[in-house]
Amino acid sequence: MTVSPCRNNFLVEHKDLYQFLSTVQENCLKNNCRQIVSISLEIDLVDPLVVLDKLAQPNEINFYFENKGKGEAIAAIDAVSKLHIDGMERFSKAEYFIKNSLKNIISFDKKNQPFAGPHFFCYFSFFHQNSQADYPFPSATIFLPRWQIAVKNQRCILVMNTIINSSANISRVWQTLWGKIETINSLKYDSPHIDYFPAKISKNSVTNSNKFKSSVLSVLEKIHSSHLSKIVLADALDVISTNHFNLFKSLNNLRRIHPNCYIFSTSNGKGQNFIGASPERLISIHQQQLITDALAGSAPRGRTPSEDAVHANRLLSSVKERHEHLLVIDFITQRLSQIGLLPQVLPPRLRQLSNIQHLWTPISALVPANVHPLKIVAQLHPTPAVAGAARDVACAEIRRYENFERGLYAAPLGWVDSEGNCEFIVGIRSALIDGDRARLYAGAGIVAGSDPEKEFAEVQLKLQALLKALV
Repeated sequence: MTVSPCRNNFLVEHKDLYQFLSTVQENCLKNNCRQIVSISLEIDLVDPLVVLDKLAQPNEINFYFENKGKGEAIAAIDAVSKLHIDGMERFSKAEYFIKNSLKNIISFDKKNQPFAGPHFFCYFSFFHQNSQADYPFPSATIFLPRWQIAVKNQRCILVMNTIINSSANISRVWQTLWGKIETINSLKYDSPHIDYFPAKISKNSVTNSNKFKSSVLSVLEKIHSSHLSKIVLADALDVISTNHFNLFKSLNNLRRIHPNCYIFSTSNGKGQNFIGASPERLISIHQQQLITDALAGSAPRGRTPSEDAVHANRLLSSVKERHEHLLVIDFITQRLSQIGLLPQVLPPRLRQLSNIQHLWTPISALVPANVHPLKIVAQLHPTPAVAGAARDVACAEIRRYENFERGLYAAPLGWVDSEGNCEFIVGIRSALIDGDRARLYAGAGIVAGSDPEKEFAEVQLKLQALLKALV
């Protein structure tokens, strides 16, 4: 076998890694076991979305996450180990799977590099059980990717997770890693060529406007007469295109149009993808410091700065919008307190997006080492921002009013690492894509004082913004 000079240099540069792999294998031989090895290396800067586009296969699960404001993007491709779960215990089973997997992972990484080491990617559906039998995603998926590429502050980290056992060929593992780095390096200057054939689309509202408005009226009666103070009603829009939807193009559009949202995509390995641009973080934990968003109450953006300011002031002074917002703050602080955290509520502010603005209150807390991030996700999901209050009653009503499966819509998606850091968002302003078909989702919070016409208009505004990016 001829070895390229570059590859030789790579071997010399990383002979400690080669030695590390050999030692792990000797240990596997001695103890007749298998071990997952997680290797993190800094590589030249590349766009993780380009890597996802070029390297992801339709029959493999993957995950993409980008927050332009934080200078972060991460792509996870294929799985070394994964778990699908349905049912009430999904969060605790997912936590157990991660903790158990970590016992069997040995890491080779230069510490203090962002996104180094093993990360587990998770997505959960809104309800713990899907009622639509053929919905394409299970109610929970957790996986450790084979390849992970992340950018933070203009630094790029590649993580390879691989299984080593007594019969593993270390040279082949080495060559695979080297080959992947060469492939990724070749994408550095690649801005993918997107064939542009204007597509014709046909649209069909899953809930027609009259049905949605009459649902709002019915919900308002329930709010007046019972223990409910809010229900979030969603609508879905089915779109059929003459072309297949291009995942790269849609995500690229989303990050361009919504630079201050979380851009996300996850694939089930069967050809379907769930993608979106969410303004809402569920939780992020960094070095035991938790931040979560209370995000509820909305108004449109204005066409001029003065019109924008009028909408903003109306939102800030609206009794109805502030009431809806307070429900979310109260819920989050109560749920965090129940698991022994001490939430600090920061001053409220406006979250202004390209087409809509929200009332936004960040809430922080210190997380003790014995509280796993998924325990907090389980405590908070679903918040009144996407379900209602009281939550359990609202969820039962949602099932009654909505004639489609929410699935991953308004549900937690994100990652957890080995140190207890994590980032989870709420999958709103999202779409399920399947070839030339897409189902778009958006919702509105109904509280006392809601106007059916205005709520319907708000949902349509969100759906149209999403459609614009997809096509």
